[in-house]
Amino acid sequence: MTDHQDMTQAPMNSGQAGLIDALAKQLRVDSIRCSTRAGSGHPTSSLSAADLMAVLLQRHLRYDWDQPALPNNDHLIFSKGHASPLLYSMYRAVGVVGEDELINTYRQFGARLEGHPTPVLPWVDVATGSLGQGLPDAVGVCLAGRYLDQLPYHTWVLCGDSELAEGSIWEALDKASFYKLGNLTALVDVNRLGQDGPTELQWDMHGYAGRVKAFGAHAIIIDGHDVTAIDHALTRARSDPDQPTVILAKTIKGKGVSELEDKNGWHGKALPEDMAERAVAALGGPTHLQITTSMPEPGTPAITPDPQAAIILPRWEVGDRVATRAAFGAAIAAMAVRPEVVVLDGEVGNSTHAGEFKGAAPERFFEMFIAEQQLIASTVGLSVRGYLAFASSFAAFLISRPYDFIRMAGVSELSVRLVGTHAGVEIGQDGPSQMALEDIAAMRAVHTSTVLYPSDAPSTARLVQTMADTTGISYLRATRGAYPVIYGPEEQFPIGGCKVHNAGPDDVVALIGAGVTLHECLAAAGQLAEAGINARVIDLYSIKPIDTDTLRRTCLDTGGHIVVAEDHYPQGGIGSAVLEALAGTDTPDLHITLLAVKGLPTSGKPAELLDAAGISARHITAAARTLVGA
Repeated sequence: MTDHQDMTQAPMNSGQAGLIDALAKQLRVDSIRCSTRAGSGHPTSSLSAADLMAVLLQRHLRYDWDQPALPNNDHLIFSKGHASPLLYSMYRAVGVVGEDELINTYRQFGARLEGHPTPVLPWVDVATGSLGQGLPDAVGVCLAGRYLDQLPYHTWVLCGDSELAEGSIWEALDKASFYKLGNLTALVDVNRLGQDGPTELQWDMHGYAGRVKAFGAHAIIIDGHDVTAIDHALTRARSDPDQPTVILAKTIKGKGVSELEDKNGWHGKALPEDMAERAVAALGGPTHLQITTSMPEPGTPAITPDPQAAIILPRWEVGDRVATRAAFGAAIAAMAVRPEVVVLDGEVGNSTHAGEFKGAAPERFFEMFIAEQQLIASTVGLSVRGYLAFASSFAAFLISRPYDFIRMAGVSELSVRLVGTHAGVEIGQDGPSQMALEDIAAMRAVHTSTVLYPSDAPSTARLVQTMADTTGISYLRATRGAYPVIYGPEEQFPIGGCKVHNAGPDDVVALIGAGVTLHECLAAAGQLAEAGINARVIDLYSIKPIDTDTLRRTCLDTGGHIVVAEDHYPQGGIGSAVLEALAGTDTPDLHITLLAVKGLPTSGKPAELLDAAGISARHITAAARTLVGA
């Protein structure tokens, strides 16, 4: 016991221990019943953690189940989301899920008790099931609690020992230690067996503890089936406000079912009906124990959102040369007047210009260093708490390295805002390892995503402002180099729109670009005009959703002659978005040329690389002339 132990929690007496034992048996029985009825699920992974969750639920979790959005509620995240039978059995025990729903609808079509938890249930913060994500997400929740809400709620995370092989777990502990998140406790169910045999460290509890301590967290080793030891560890976990705790609980997979205990080959398999009947009988049969968890103390977040705050965006003059990444920095700094806006960066704030927000509101800026998985996860956790969180880094790393975290944020249907800078071959001499050439395709594929690619400073600023109140996963692609301002300060850029330049009744071709290629398209239109060829230019700043109506009208007006130029690989990018939008029987004749980056780029000056990739103005001009037969 440490000197910091929370003595407000009275020691557990025999009556309470008996109640917890009964609760643990009910959780085990219900986990078996629902998964056997479904014919699938992970009962053995639920059985091993039942004692841990019984003690937490009865003695330590502070939660008003009727008001899941109460600001001072604790948070419970199942990072090992496959143990959903256990989680849903806990919901039955507190009375928010009925027995019929648990037993008869688990994993069934149209039911809310899905195979892995999602926030379709109001008590679930984030979708889990992709291992190694629940604990990183919890770091964001705890950042909000300590630094923004300034409320004493605690976040409890149930982890599996298999997911400790994920690097994201250690990124999470590292940042939790750096930010002194004593409001975070991970309970690791060390049951030794993974999906296909023993885990890496099996029951080497001191090996786990050494790793935990190396990342700055407090490690507590316990017998995960000793309710007194569990209670003592959970009490200690609240004791130090400045250090996260990891409870390493040695457990037995399949605990409570003698035929399955510590047996390999049962991961993710429901018990057959005959075995389930024997197991349920041995555990005492179905029961209807309902418990009441402790209520949280009343509390109000220190920050009150102000969506009506007067935002004064920066202004630029037409013709000024400004990098859109710089415009992002100026715009997000202006957004600091909204107290609910938060910015996170991956140690490149001087290049992304996110550092300008740090200058305006340092208390709402969080540096995640070069840990892109944790960067996104923290953004997700802050979103859980209602903050308008923006994450920025170089596009190549912001999207590719933590892509699964972005995908799962989409599954959670949370709202996060991503700004990726230094995209495409336009970045120049740094070479192909730094060039995001897949990001548009990746982000278009994410559920709930919005994909934006502004071409100048005013459009960037307006879109950054709009992103703050856009639901889902919004992504803005920003360029490294400075390009001319082409829009006035009053111009509006609604999501799902586009801008049409030089349109006329005699247009014979349309040039479609976004970001850097928009400027190349404008230059190409000038060259074509000199040759007597009328070309309109479309600034496709909103790639998803896309302005289908304008694209269809453009086909009608130009005889279907379209040239798309994009600083991206051809697969899944702007050209793909245009073709998908125009797919259908009501589309007129279409004659399209796609200019995209089709080989591996090298280092070079931006203009050299754009030309070598075949997406510069001269290539666009040539493609248009060929298309119209000029």
